[in-house]
Amino acid sequence: MMKAKPFIKWVGGKGQLIEQLEALLPADFDEWENVTYIEPFVGGGAMLFHMLQKHPNIKTAVINDINEDLTTCYQVVRDKPAELIGALTEIQEEYHSLCSEDLRRQFFMLMRNEFNTKALDPIRNTTLFFFLNRTCFNGLYRVNKSGLFNVPFGKYETPTICDPDTIYADSAVLQNVAVMTGDYQQTFEKAHGKTLFYFDPPYRPLSNTSSFNDYSKEAFNDMAQKRLKLFCDRIEKAGYSFMLSNSDCFNTPLQDRFFEDLYLDYTIDRVWASRSVNANPKKRGKLQEILVRNYTETKIHFNR
Repeated sequence: MMKAKPFIKWVGGKGQLIEQLEALLPADFDEWENVTYIEPFVGGGAMLFHMLQKHPNIKTAVINDINEDLTTCYQVVRDKPAELIGALTEIQEEYHSLCSEDLRRQFFMLMRNEFNTKALDPIRNTTLFFFLNRTCFNGLYRVNKSGLFNVPFGKYETPTICDPDTIYADSAVLQNVAVMTGDYQQTFEKAHGKTLFYFDPPYRPLSNTSSFNDYSKEAFNDMAQKRLKLFCDRIEKAGYSFMLSNSDCFNTPLQDRFFEDLYLDYTIDRVWASRSVNANPKKRGKLQEILVRNYTETKIHFNR
């Protein structure tokens, strides 16, 4: 059977960080029983699909995102894969039949405008979400302050819009995953027993020009980062475990101590990530990120 993997391209995806994140799980994680695994900012779900396939002791999984279009995608992939594949095949055939860039651009704009009506049934909404993700510039998902998708046309001639094997594999893995939409703090009520939270929030920008927090119309600024830290404190007090990814602001020319000071009471490790989703090609490549955790022993200790 094909391995489940992210069904969309997503900024900040964790695909190439999986081995490092796995190594920084609690040392005895595989000995935990009846584990609850929670991702309050699910995004593309690379860590989710890895955890559910690698760790059979996870008996309950909960994902959440503030982006309703995204969480609808997860629900449709989980519950109606065949219907989605039929709709994606149809739109793929129509797009591939267009014989010029101008016609493809016109079709793209029609689909983008329809998507932005916000009046679609879940199958159609998810079909257009997939289509736009495969045909827009660099596979970005970005919205304006009104919450409307505004990424331009990507000029791809014959992109793969429908990948049935991935959709069916993902659907199988998602069968017992609860999907929530809204503020991440609502996920706390789902924690019980041996629970691990993995946070992958919108990253704090490394400079004034590098910000990409536009997954939703709500800004994720420094106040939001501090609010998230207080939520981590709540998790710690309740006896649950968490790991949290973010940008490494300290290893910059300014040596910004924002996260060093914010998470002073926790352990901060550093991992290396490749970043390919950036409008500026010069800013793609290797970047160091932080991984914050509230437990001491990990599977493999990384140099801090």
